[in-house]
Order: sequence, then C-alpha cells, then structure tokens
Amino acid sequence: MSRIDAAFERALRENARGFIPYFTAGYPDRDTFGAILRAAADAGSLAIEVGIPFSDPIADGPIIQASSEAALRAGVRMGAIFEMIREFRTTHNTPVVLMGYVNPILHHGFDAFVRDAADAGADGVIVPDLPPEDAGDLIAAARGREFATIFLAATTSADERLRRIADASTGYVYFVSRLGVTGVGAAPDESLGRMVDRLRRFTALPIAAGFGVSEPEHVRAVWAQADAAIVGSALVRLIAAQTDRANVASAVARECSRLMGR
Repeated sequence: MSRIDAAFERALRENARGFIPYFTAGYPDRDTFGAILRAAADAGSLAIEVGIPFSDPIADGPIIQASSEAALRAGVRMGAIFEMIREFRTTHNTPVVLMGYVNPILHHGFDAFVRDAADAGADGVIVPDLPPEDAGDLIAAARGREFATIFLAATTSADERLRRIADASTGYVYFVSRLGVTGVGAAPDESLGRMVDRLRRFTALPIAAGFGVSEPEHVRAVWAQADAAIVGSALVRLIAAQTDRANVASAVARECSRLMGR
C-alpha cells in the first residue's frame, strides 16, 4: 500500500479528515524549507504538496507566483527539489506530492521524473496544465512505480470530464473548489457539497479540496464535504511575512494547528 493510501486509510479508521498544506520548494531558502516540511508533518498533516517553481504558473495566484519567482532566482531546480525531499524522507514518513507544470517535467522526461521523484521519496504528482487525455506517458511511467497521478476536477467539469479525471487519478482527486487561480478567499459555499457528491459517483478515491481555503472555518467547511482540505497561499503568505527565518518553521506549525482547529 502506498504512503498516500495508508495515510487516508488511517484517517478513515480514526473518523478524521485530512489536512494537506502546500509549500513552494526551496522557499524561502533550502534550509528553512526543510524545517517547514518537518514542522508541517509534525503538526499532523496527512500529506504535503511541494510546488515545483515555474516561470509561468497559470493556475497560481500572485502569492505563490512570487514564491516561485524567488525560488527560481535562488537557483531551485528539479535536482535540488529531489534532494530536499530525500533529506525530509530520512526523518519523516508523511506523503509528499509534487505539484508542477508540464514543461519542466517534460524537459526532465516523464520516465526519468517519476523514477527520480520516487527514488527521492515523493509519492505522486499533480500537473495542472496536463489534461488526463494527454497524460498517457506520465500515467504509464507512474503505474510502474506505484506513483500517484492526481488530476484536478473543477466546479465547471461535466460528468464525462469527471469520469475521465477519476479514471486517470490515483491517491486522491484534487477538487478545485472555486473558479480562478490559487489564493486566499471566501469560505466554500453549499455548491461544494453538490460537486463533491457528483464526483463521488465516479470514484472511490479520497477527494481533497483546495483553492481559496485559508481560514479554520474554510477547512471545517471542506471537511464537512470532502476527505481533506488543501491550504497553499495562506501558508506561503505567512512564510513571506516572516522577517526572522529562524522562526518560520514554528510559525508554520502554529498556523497548521490553528487551521486544523487544534
């Protein structure tokens, strides 16, 4: 059983919902990023999404875009990301899911990307600009490694589209709870429940919802409908606001606990 499957199964046994934070790889610097990953895991995250910095992140709002630009300026590239995950894996078993755009992954090569990511200790990948009908090579490489391919379903997805997304996904399905790019926003409304119910008709996989989830009440609203809540921009904004990097990891741990209502 994969680390992702085991984590969700454990949550199910405990009648609990999952919390999945997102952090941009190597931001604000390599050592601090490593401390952030460990702090988020110790705070009780079900899994952690790690963003691969990219110069043209079409699904990301200004907060994550700025962190990606800073990481790229600092020289964060694919090899360094794998090394940071490898270091995290020496101390923690929390699943790590990479999230990035297709160009850098294609440049690395789908087979080589899956091999190197899995060898480093990553457990899956989300590629927002790679639709499932064009992801055959990535899926084939991933299935050979028990490496999850997680696709995005949106509020605007038709039933046939939801079926295709569900069939191509392993680990969990990422439900985009609002239109637009990532960022802090308003609490998910009652339409989230209807959309999650529609998606559940096509998959038995856990459903994790993100985009705009930034406050404890947002997390609770997601947990009322889905299996996990994903928080990205709110945490990256917190990291950006810290003037003393020695305190960043502890601030992230406190914020993760606050968002989870602990």
